[in-house]
Amino acid sequence: MYYRNAQAALVVYDITKPSSLTKAQHWVAELHRQASPGIVIALVGNKADLATEGGEESSEDADAAPAAEGEDAEEEDGTDARRVPIKTAKAYADEESLLFFETSAKTGQNVAEVFTAIANAIPETSLKGPRGVGGQTNLGRQEDARVNLGSARTEGAKEGCAC
Repeated sequence: MYYRNAQAALVVYDITKPSSLTKAQHWVAELHRQASPGIVIALVGNKADLATEGGEESSEDADAAPAAEGEDAEEEDGTDARRVPIKTAKAYADEESLLFFETSAKTGQNVAEVFTAIANAIPETSLKGPRGVGGQTNLGRQEDARVNLGSARTEGAKEGCAC
């Protein structure tokens, strides 16, 4: 994994495999140790399409009887394939101050929301951390050196032109 000067990271686990959440937790620890300060980390549970509505209650029982190796994640009778309870993953994400989402790469469920949340979180955290984009520091930046994207028009500008 390459994360030097990264402003954000998505750590994805499979909601049908508890071992994938354990591996994700190791990656989060690695990012906390080695990545840029203030990096935005999103913990993302994938394969939400395999969980049934209201399957959260049955997922507690599912931990006691995990799917056999090589068995399809979605079971033939349409029962919930979830093996990682939402509240377990959410509690970990809250404990580590991570963004948390469950998505489906297959259906696209919540994928755009993950990237929107990260995009909204990056400016806030990059201003708090000692590094800006590309590892440059913002410590010596002066207020008047900031780019103003306002709509102030200069005299003589053409109608409908931003030049």
